[in-house]
Amino acid sequence: MLKFAVGQAVRRREDERFLKGSGQYLDDIVLPGMLHAAVCRSPYAHARILSIDVSAAMSCPGVVAVYTGEDVRAAGLGPLPTISKFPGTSDEGIRVPERYALTSDVVRYVGDPVAMVVADTPSHARDAAERVIVDYEELPAVTATEAALAPDAPVIWPQFANNRCYLFNKGDRAATDEAFGRAAHVVQLDLVNNRLAPSAIETRCALGQWNAEEEQYVLYVSGQAVHSQQAQMAGSIFRTDPSKIRVIAPDVGGGFGGKNFVYPENVMVMFAARRLGRPVKWVADRAENFVAEVHARDHVTHAELALDADARILGLRVRTIANMGAYLSSYATIVPSLSMYQPTGGGYVIPAIDFETQAVFTNTVPVDAYRGAGRPEAAYVIERLMDLAAAELGLGRDEIRRRNFIQSFPYTTALGSVIDSGDFASTLDMALRAVDWQGFAARREAARSNGRLRGFGFASYLEIALGQPSEEPEIRFDDDGTVSLIVGTHSTGQGHETTYVQIVSSELGIDPDRIRFIQGDTGLVPTGGGHGGSRSLTIGGSALFLAAGEIKEKARVAASHLLEAAAGDLEFAEGYFRIAGTDRQIHLLDIERQLRSADRLPEGVPTTLSTRKSYTRGGVNFPNGCHACEVEIDPVTGNVSIVRYVVVDDFGRIINPLIAAGQVIGGTAQGIGQALLEQVRYDPETGQLVTGSFMDYGMPRADDLSDIDVSFNQAAPTPTNPLGVKGAGEAGATGAPPAVVSAVVDALSEYGVRHLDMPLTPEKVWRAIHREGRR
Repeated sequence: MLKFAVGQAVRRREDERFLKGSGQYLDDIVLPGMLHAAVCRSPYAHARILSIDVSAAMSCPGVVAVYTGEDVRAAGLGPLPTISKFPGTSDEGIRVPERYALTSDVVRYVGDPVAMVVADTPSHARDAAERVIVDYEELPAVTATEAALAPDAPVIWPQFANNRCYLFNKGDRAATDEAFGRAAHVVQLDLVNNRLAPSAIETRCALGQWNAEEEQYVLYVSGQAVHSQQAQMAGSIFRTDPSKIRVIAPDVGGGFGGKNFVYPENVMVMFAARRLGRPVKWVADRAENFVAEVHARDHVTHAELALDADARILGLRVRTIANMGAYLSSYATIVPSLSMYQPTGGGYVIPAIDFETQAVFTNTVPVDAYRGAGRPEAAYVIERLMDLAAAELGLGRDEIRRRNFIQSFPYTTALGSVIDSGDFASTLDMALRAVDWQGFAARREAARSNGRLRGFGFASYLEIALGQPSEEPEIRFDDDGTVSLIVGTHSTGQGHETTYVQIVSSELGIDPDRIRFIQGDTGLVPTGGGHGGSRSLTIGGSALFLAAGEIKEKARVAASHLLEAAAGDLEFAEGYFRIAGTDRQIHLLDIERQLRSADRLPEGVPTTLSTRKSYTRGGVNFPNGCHACEVEIDPVTGNVSIVRYVVVDDFGRIINPLIAAGQVIGGTAQGIGQALLEQVRYDPETGQLVTGSFMDYGMPRADDLSDIDVSFNQAAPTPTNPLGVKGAGEAGATGAPPAVVSAVVDALSEYGVRHLDMPLTPEKVWRAIHREGRR
């Protein structure tokens, strides 16, 4: 069997350089004559800028330049783009305020950039930024999601009269009302999906360079979508031909969506580099990253589920208020609308759904996509409702799900999503067996005898693989006898450098050591949709698979000529074309070598095996699975300990089980962090960010987790792509929050607790136990 074959649990090739410290991250890049930037940011959540005095900063040691919003406007730079538009909004549409790289009139959140200092060293730049004198007139601020729509709320954008960004409706309201009218049971729930900070290990950073000879901007960015950055910069901000902007992303120390977007600092290092004729680098420290990178989630939702007398679902209502922050980040508008509605309802038959989102502006950091981006929010709503319905109807949580699971595919939901494939009941069965649900009662009693509360929960999540629908990678045969994979997707830790090589090595029989991987440079990769929406393997991998198939067909024609045999007499295996029944054979790499050296080739014989292949998906796919969680709670402190955790995922065909499991574990850790620890908080009166460091923002650590047992149900490969694969990167963060909350609520059920909002901190759990003088 081939080394690196599809289906093998191959260790990541890229890990060797990362573990040895030989990766190249953006801050490792040092260019000749490089300068350093620091940003002066608003200390107020909402204030009018009366004046900016940069003279003291300019006199500081090492300072080369100080730029303000007036410089940005005078240079004719356009606003940062909001590129997402979608059907289904109300007649007033989406309100899109203009946002420039530096703010010159009114600041609208703590951290809003107002000036940038460029100096010879990072410390000189930071010191000088503190000496930029800004005279502010403080204005009233609003940070809480629900409060933004109050009649007396301060209006953040006066031209819009109120703080609503848009109203989005999807579904059939009349049919849903009718379903609720004839329901035997109605379950209602108000819940909060807490605000999160992405918090990748590597903070955001950017390095701008002006190539005077080519008259081209070069942007090195710790990012996930270089072609999107290039297009947005060229189209909206610098208003130039895309070829005049080259974007390069070296190794990236985690992204999770937060690095997908055009940020003010990306614009300003390019602007300054051209002005000064020298490269300019900006690197955020951790505290700055909390106010300089997008936040995520921050939804307040009212949801209702209608069921008949047999506990079968009749209808679902979802009403969400979604916080956009002060400005609209690149893809912000689609997260609580398009991305959230498509998997709404989960893997259940729901004949009627009425889905509504109101997006609002607040004086907070802008909100955009973070691992899952709408799908965790949707899964959390339906899974909490299913638990509540089971409790109120006296049914087992597994039983109510079995009665309502979708059984036949493809299945079109009430909101128009076409769910491609799945076997939800067997996935649930696998998870419950793996976690030994039958033995839970005994474990609960044992815990009780030790003065602890034990709870069990699970969630049958459904999500969707979205993102840009096409890719056009190239498999290039190089002069030195190696092969290059040139791809427009982008890996920020997902293992593409290994998984893609597995696909091509398996299909073409080429030793993986002879295959190199190229990504993240618009100067080398002409097109690409980057990273986002769990798209890479389903689209980029499928395109490479098809390209490999095309190469085999071209090679068959060439081998027929070189071996002087009919094409139909040739067999292909492990990289060799062999004349059937003989020992005469030729390897693909030898075919390429002989094609290159041939003086003349007959008509129809290719001159090279190098192939570029375009692939556009035929439909989206819906990854799904079951997370099962068991917790123990100390009633004296309220501390929650996860003691067992099992995940069974349906990702269709698994290319590399080791990498897939790693993605699940990483996402699950982030989902557990949301459930138990993480929440961005603002002071409600001043709008100050309270959780501005890891001293205040609770990141999960190793001792917050148990072992996470991951397995796969491969019974239902998707028909939506030629590999049969489903997206895997965001599933862990989708399934974990409802599973953990389910387990904690189960442990607290004897106290009458039916729901607690995340994060389930010890204080919150303790208060639930001890309310009304209990214990």
